[in-house]
Amino acid sequence: MQKIDIFNHILPKPYFDKITSMSEGGAYMMKRVSAIPMLYDVDARFEKIDQFGEDYKQVFSLNLPPIEVVAGPEDSPELAQIANDGMAEVANKYPDRFPGYVAALPMNNVQASLDEIDRAVGKMGARGIQIFTNVNGRALDDPELLPIFEKMADYDLPIWLHPTRSAEFADYTDEARSWYDMWWAFGWPYETSVAMGRIVMSGLFDKFPDIKIITHHLGGMVPFFEGRVGPGLDQLGRRSDDPHEAGTLARLEKRPYDYFRMFYADTATFGSIPATECGLAFFGADHVLFASDAPFDPEKGSGYIRSTLSVMDGITASIEDKEKIYELNARKLLKL
Repeated sequence: MQKIDIFNHILPKPYFDKITSMSEGGAYMMKRVSAIPMLYDVDARFEKIDQFGEDYKQVFSLNLPPIEVVAGPEDSPELAQIANDGMAEVANKYPDRFPGYVAALPMNNVQASLDEIDRAVGKMGARGIQIFTNVNGRALDDPELLPIFEKMADYDLPIWLHPTRSAEFADYTDEARSWYDMWWAFGWPYETSVAMGRIVMSGLFDKFPDIKIITHHLGGMVPFFEGRVGPGLDQLGRRSDDPHEAGTLARLEKRPYDYFRMFYADTATFGSIPATECGLAFFGADHVLFASDAPFDPEKGSGYIRSTLSVMDGITASIEDKEKIYELNARKLLKL
């Protein structure tokens, strides 16, 4: 069977050169990525992925920082176009190894985002879009962002949901920043989980029951805290005086738990069999897709691919379910 890695990252060279020359917005990530050639050098990418044979393929998406962090609403649309043109060029040149790419959006400019969806997805063949768990601190259930979800529901192609959080998000109120990479190690799974929760409580799945959202890192914290998103959130409003929270469950057609299980999730757990088993038990084999989150391992590209393949060998899923995770779910969702 083929192995389609649906959540790994790239910085196309024209885009990489452009943002490197710009302001310090997103500098917290640029220091991390500049030393990883696989992100911006196609030859370096092949050097890493060729270790895993021609059956290993990638559908890549743009790396952090989010475009809306790098540029304001006037300039971000151009950056999105440069990024998407660069990804399309690589995918179109090597379709046997890169069967698709995920479009980037200037999320601080909603109309430009809608236009870019029509250009990149509608005309250029991107297999979906990537958004981040907040838009410069704004929650994804902001009504202004709803047309983006609606358009992707109309296209019937997935939304990739990637966490974003920097060291500026302090862990304690008496500190100015987060220390020791806590903003990444624990902050990102938290970001993913909260974004999922806000989407659930907004009623988005009632508005668009067939919408497809792929969460990174196997749904963040959600699978492990199944009891909290199940019977825990069934009590929403009973312990609060806020009238908005008190009426939330009545506005929803299902339990929060049922909506959380409508998300899709990837296998990017950095080599953890127990975490993968936990996520697979929560989402089910039909809603899990193979992904490595390359190239952010100590080997700068091949380590997480290798460890994720090892996890897939080690989990107790059936051969049929592994084929779904490796290939069939991606082909179905991305229409490959």
